[in-house]
Amino acid sequence: MNSPLHQQVTESTAFTPWLSVRQRLQLLALEARMDALSLFRTPGFVIPSLIFPVMFYLLFGVLFGQGGQNVYLLASYGCFGVMGPALFNFGVNVANERTQGWLAMKQIAPAPVSAYIFGKICSSLGFALIIIVLLFSVAAIFGGVRLETHIWLGLAAVLMLGTVPFCLFGLWLGLTLSAKAAPATVNLIYLPMAFLGGLWIPIHLLPAALQQFAWALPSYHFSQLAYQVVGVKATATSWPHLLAILLFCLVMVALATRAFRQTTNTRQ
Repeated sequence: MNSPLHQQVTESTAFTPWLSVRQRLQLLALEARMDALSLFRTPGFVIPSLIFPVMFYLLFGVLFGQGGQNVYLLASYGCFGVMGPALFNFGVNVANERTQGWLAMKQIAPAPVSAYIFGKICSSLGFALIIIVLLFSVAAIFGGVRLETHIWLGLAAVLMLGTVPFCLFGLWLGLTLSAKAAPATVNLIYLPMAFLGGLWIPIHLLPAALQQFAWALPSYHFSQLAYQVVGVKATATSWPHLLAILLFCLVMVALATRAFRQTTNTRQ
């Protein structure tokens, strides 16, 4: 944190209550860079996050999949792959940083806390992009998937944008869970949500009651939007799923804001 850019931003924010656009961009870039470095220096996070979605796709999409299943599973494991880094980067790392006092230091520093959240969102998106590139490469090279350019780009865009709701979900978890409870709790949420949302097994193969329950899960609506792009086993229209994701984001923002205020009041 002693880089020239950090010193310049710190000096500017310490004496100027209103930052210029250039200073704000420098601050946001610095937060994103620092969080990405911290993230990629954690092998316990990087290796499983990269290996699991690619391994599952190789196993079920390449070795046992055929025809349209390769495309269907590409969308499924794409959703599964990008959800994990978002939930763990926020849910676990924010809980750890809050417990260690790092979040409190961010609150009293001249830089706004929104820059801290922006940095984590950027690092989560960057990690999601790496997973997308890996999955797309495996699908094209080993799975024989051939899609038009606009479909590749559309699926990548949906997967990237779909990362944000789970960042917000993870933020709320990170602000409410203890550092010790966060890893296990996030796993208990992430894995069942992926399964019940139809990311591992096609939703129509689940019991009727679980198919109805899936409508309450953001993972289900996320996957349906991805299926819409590739044109495989999607529902008739995307609007209900878009509205459900938007509502989920609004609820998570409200819950995270409330949890953040409670955390601040507790310290005072």
